[in-house]
Amino acid sequence: MADGSLDAEVVIVGGGIAGLATAVALQRAGVAPGGRGILVLERHPELRATGTAMTVFPNGWFALRALGVAHKLTSRYDVIEKSRVTNLETGTTQVFRFAGNKVSDEVRMRAVDRKALLDALADELPPGMVRFSSKLVSIDAIPATSGSSEATVLRLEDGAVIRAKILIGCDGVHSVVARWLGLSEPLRSGRSTIRGLSVYPSGHGLKQEIRQYLSNGIRAGLLPISNTGIYWYLVNNTIPQEKVASADPVKILREVTENLGAHLPAEYLDVVRNTDLRNLSWAPLLYRNPWGVLTGKAARGTVTVAGDAFHPMTPEMAQGGCSALEDAVVLARALSQAATPSEGLAAYVAKRRGRATWLVAVAYVSGWVQQGGTNVHAAVGWVVRLFRDWIFFRFVFPRLADTMWYNCGDLVPCKNHTE
Repeated sequence: MADGSLDAEVVIVGGGIAGLATAVALQRAGVAPGGRGILVLERHPELRATGTAMTVFPNGWFALRALGVAHKLTSRYDVIEKSRVTNLETGTTQVFRFAGNKVSDEVRMRAVDRKALLDALADELPPGMVRFSSKLVSIDAIPATSGSSEATVLRLEDGAVIRAKILIGCDGVHSVVARWLGLSEPLRSGRSTIRGLSVYPSGHGLKQEIRQYLSNGIRAGLLPISNTGIYWYLVNNTIPQEKVASADPVKILREVTENLGAHLPAEYLDVVRNTDLRNLSWAPLLYRNPWGVLTGKAARGTVTVAGDAFHPMTPEMAQGGCSALEDAVVLARALSQAATPSEGLAAYVAKRRGRATWLVAVAYVSGWVQQGGTNVHAAVGWVVRLFRDWIFFRFVFPRLADTMWYNCGDLVPCKNHTE
């Protein structure tokens, strides 16, 4: 351009799971063969693997298979067949077995290192497609005229100006693109989570299963992701008040071992003490009001959002990453089948809105129940815990899990679980 701006067919804001998966999907769907015309803007100087690990259920594996990267990961991680939930107040343990008989071994539940997933997706993209240290600061729409098509002008923090025919916001919970579209701001759930990754070079010896511990206002868990790595988390009904404290890994570790999790089993605390401090975080759990997901303007002309930028959710049903992978596949298919980009983006939002709303709502309610009620009065909390221990984990949770994990909405392969 004469004015010094850069032209791109598609600009994807955010180089996380949603952004990279969307870029790969657009290539494979023929929207941008060979990646020509796609530009991914990542505000950090390199790919970031926040969250340490990601639980991938069949819907996520079907999406990864559609993206052509599932085979890179399934051989590296063992299948997880069951979860043990121990109530520390009553001493009872319930075992939840994942419905492995419904799917092939290739797409059964596994825990995957997020960095490995990002690398697998990034390897599918041509060099230079991801532009690092590129923070978006403003968006302006240029209406279509008789001599030009509709476009969007992006201004970056470094002064660069980019003109995009299609803009896809994959820039997370605090999305600049979602805010520009007018989607409602994310809400606090009243819960926060501490996450870490513990490394055992000689092997940890734990069984390949999820172990979860419940007590009043605390939910903690262990999840092996390999023979040498264990992902752990602790969800609590407090919010880190000091940014310094919540960002200081030494203080976070001390808070878990000496305060919030001091009463947890020795096995759990031993894992926590082996944490790699570079992979330790503490953050509030945010979500978008389900009504806002259902009715909000998630597409305007040639601009839309995907992943957490569209439907941020709490992690209790492990669908944040999986749903982002679903978004990528459905979005690319919608664009490839539409007469115009605006029609394709509108079709994508129409297809994803209902499932996304369901996922956000169920994840929030499930977390509230599993937590024994978040910040409720004693009597109400007692009723919620009674429901959780005697009904929810036995009857409700398996049914919810089945509709989320083994019913993949608009992903065609999921309609036949044996495929």
